[in-house]
Amino acid sequence: MKIQILGTGCPKCKKLAETVETAAKEMGLQYEMEKVTDIKEIMKFGVMMTPGLAVDGKVKVVGQVPSVEQVKKMLV
Repeated sequence: MKIQILGTGCPKCKKLAETVETAAKEMGLQYEMEKVTDIKEIMKFGVMMTPGLAVDGKVKVVGQVPSVEQVKKMLV
């Protein structure tokens, strides 16, 4: 599973990365996490507001930091 955090490194972006990592570890998932910080790359996902979360190339959330439980549902 490839998890991408879409954001420029803002506090919410860092919080999203922590939340996603916690959720994936609690679920025992094997994953690769990439932080996409280049605005042009982020825009290729169609994301105009950060942070964003993409799982296997599909955008799951934009502009917010979901809870660990919400992220778990996105990773299934």
